[in-house]
Amino acid sequence: MLEYSIVAGILFGVFFGFMALGLNLIFGVMQVVNLAHGDFVVLGGYLAVIAYSAGHINPVVSLVGAFVLFFVIAFALYFPVIPRLTRSKDPEMLSLILFFGLSQIIEALDVIGFGNNPRSLPLAIMGAAPWHFLGQSYQMAWVITAIVSLVMIGATYLFLYYTRIGYAARAIMGSREEAAASGLPVAQTSAIIFGVGIGLAAMAGVLSPFMIGSVDPSTGLGLTTIAFAIVVIGSLGNPLGSVLGGLVYGVSVMLMQTYFSSWSDLVPYLLLLIIVLAKPSGLLGKGVRNA
Repeated sequence: MLEYSIVAGILFGVFFGFMALGLNLIFGVMQVVNLAHGDFVVLGGYLAVIAYSAGHINPVVSLVGAFVLFFVIAFALYFPVIPRLTRSKDPEMLSLILFFGLSQIIEALDVIGFGNNPRSLPLAIMGAAPWHFLGQSYQMAWVITAIVSLVMIGATYLFLYYTRIGYAARAIMGSREEAAASGLPVAQTSAIIFGVGIGLAAMAGVLSPFMIGSVDPSTGLGLTTIAFAIVVIGSLGNPLGSVLGGLVYGVSVMLMQTYFSSWSDLVPYLLLLIIVLAKPSGLLGKGVRNA
């Protein structure tokens, strides 16, 4: 059982690290706490369910459509909203209030549009045969979801470190004022990163039914809590720290479900408490922000 918990925890951890990546990316560049993050993940899940129900479109194919659609929505949302937050004296607190309201609006619209019943996708879409490893069997959907998540994490890494926009984004993470003084296009870069962050959340949402079972309007709050716990574990403002945070969270949850199942819902809160008390800057400190 220990081997199963660790391997399954890694598979889930890679997915949850990917799920939290957009939240961390947006905070790192804009100091904005997106409390509606989980709701965008849920919207991505609904998109995958609708695409499969209407046209039997494989969720892996839906990933591209989800990213493009939500990138455009977020890019359009950026200019009337985010600059006012970043220019304020306390952008973190104002963003908490603003995106909490947005979260409530999205949840209400989800209820109106989709109802309260959970929506899911059949695991067999990703393959009916299980994956056997170390004498244990795992859902093939988990394996493929983890692989896709890992590919997208790698693509995000390449984007941040090997493109001009990624270079500008990392410079802004280090110091927004110095980046502007150096002539970097801070506003345009921030808008693109905001779109990328929301787009990544929607892509994670497309994969989410395979890992969390189903989505419904109330799922967003719990996913936001998990994502926030993961980015704090890795390091708030360090996008790639989300990967480490996701692995810690995934393995911890699986071990807790195996040996203390009734306590498993407390994992994100316990991890938050431990990290905040032991290492407030997160396991990876502020590596990216000082890059």
